[in-house]
Amino acid sequence: MGTERHTGDSSLTKCQAGKKKPLNCVREAAEMSDRAEMRGPLTRRRRTTISGGGGGGGGSGAVGVKQANGNKSHDAGEKPPQCPGKAKADEVSRHASSSNGKAGRQTGESGQLANSPRKQKSAVEDINERLSCHVLQESLLSSASGYSNYRGILNWCVVMLVLSNARLFLENIIKYGILVDPIQVVSLFLKDPYSWPAACLIIASNMFILAALYIERRLAVGTISKMTGLILHIFNLTSLLIFPSATVLALTSMTPVGGVLSLGIYTVLFLKLYSYQDTNRWCREIRQAKAKKLTRSYSCPSVAQSNGSAVHTYVSYPGNLTHRDMYYFVFAPTLCYQLNFPRSPRIRKRFLIRRLFEMLFFMQLLVGLIQQWMVPTIQNSMKPFQEMDFSRMMERLLKLAVPNHLIWLIFFYWFFHSSMNFVAELLQFGDREFYKDWWNSETVTYFWANWNIPVHKWCLRHFYKPMLKKGINKFLAQTAVFLMSAFFHEYLVSVPLKMFRLWAFMGMMAQVPLAWFVGRFLNGNYGNAAVWISLIIGQPVAVLMYVHDYYVIHYGGTT
Repeated sequence: MGTERHTGDSSLTKCQAGKKKPLNCVREAAEMSDRAEMRGPLTRRRRTTISGGGGGGGGSGAVGVKQANGNKSHDAGEKPPQCPGKAKADEVSRHASSSNGKAGRQTGESGQLANSPRKQKSAVEDINERLSCHVLQESLLSSASGYSNYRGILNWCVVMLVLSNARLFLENIIKYGILVDPIQVVSLFLKDPYSWPAACLIIASNMFILAALYIERRLAVGTISKMTGLILHIFNLTSLLIFPSATVLALTSMTPVGGVLSLGIYTVLFLKLYSYQDTNRWCREIRQAKAKKLTRSYSCPSVAQSNGSAVHTYVSYPGNLTHRDMYYFVFAPTLCYQLNFPRSPRIRKRFLIRRLFEMLFFMQLLVGLIQQWMVPTIQNSMKPFQEMDFSRMMERLLKLAVPNHLIWLIFFYWFFHSSMNFVAELLQFGDREFYKDWWNSETVTYFWANWNIPVHKWCLRHFYKPMLKKGINKFLAQTAVFLMSAFFHEYLVSVPLKMFRLWAFMGMMAQVPLAWFVGRFLNGNYGNAAVWISLIIGQPVAVLMYVHDYYVIHYGGTT
């Protein structure tokens, strides 16, 4: 052992001295290190025994051990002894790559398998992926695939819609030129610049508002009986519908647009005052039931304190019977009265300015589209209607459907989003749910319940639910709601045009069988498509009917 160790050390010393080539030196050092490691345990055991004993033999053995240890520490302390370690790694890798080094290759592979199981797994997965590239799956456009991200197709539809409408717009400009005239809009409201019949009619509505307030005050203090108050309210509400319609029909200076505007305001007031008297009647019934503590009307839910309660105080009946409370309700964007409305904490100026800009912009856009697009199309549709040319009538109907529907959509956004949010922000009115997702309607009833939330709330609260409480059938109650809606649609169209054709009334009543058919036989996307078709085609039919009759009555004799 000592001889071999000294031989390896002397060969390494000679290598360091430069007597041999470095490559041969490294190779010999690596071979000698391998032999030393193979006999290492036995050598250590023998050296331990020698160093543990005493006597002269032990001394010489200790000297041998010390010399061997000294050579080992010397080898470890200098740079040349590091070369054998590196040479050993190089030799192992060289044996692994060569065909003669079987033992080295087995040692390297066993070490890699032990240290990298993840690499083995990834290799197996890679092989499996190469062998099988197909799995059980459906096509994306199949309903069984469950795929629902059609955003790209929606964008494509929008692009195609813009391009097709741009072509129609250019065709209209080339054929008719620029027809937009803002001055003509003023003439639609006024025939005589010194006579403002529509404005005067709107101002006169204050007497009906004050009449409802004073009737409620008399009922609150008990100076008039319940029956007398009911009769007075019925008379006031009936006059609220008859007086403006008689004025519009009697005055020749009242234009159709001015008549529609004034009658629309009177219709809104009718619904508001009906809700006002109904809610105060419920409050009187609660007070007559001797409630110990009444802070709000039973019909009005409590409002969270975070809705501006620190600024706006809450009132109870009959403290709500004031001019301030009445006119706040008149101007508020709602048809249902309650003693304490939810209030926003402050007025957002940026929000207000954005809504105002939208109101002005979309108003000009509506006027321009009507003058440039709809009016020429309607004028060109008169001849096919007079000649009863059904093919040309259908062509004109479809041609009118696109601008009419686009104008209706813009009007919806202008009125229900921009205008009503503008008024609500000014009054700090907190309930801003003026519409829901009617565009996803799969039934006709869902559309009518969600596209105009203020009217829907009024119908539920003051018309539909009271009928159900009286034991009326649900279908009959729904039919009665459509009947009332049909009456007001005809009221707002026939009276300003000063002709009675019942097209709007029949169109609204046709919604009852249509709602039954769609709800019974069409579901999902088919029901939604049926709702859209009824909106796109139904409105132009009514428009053409009224325009044709109006044209025949007023201009038929001159052509």
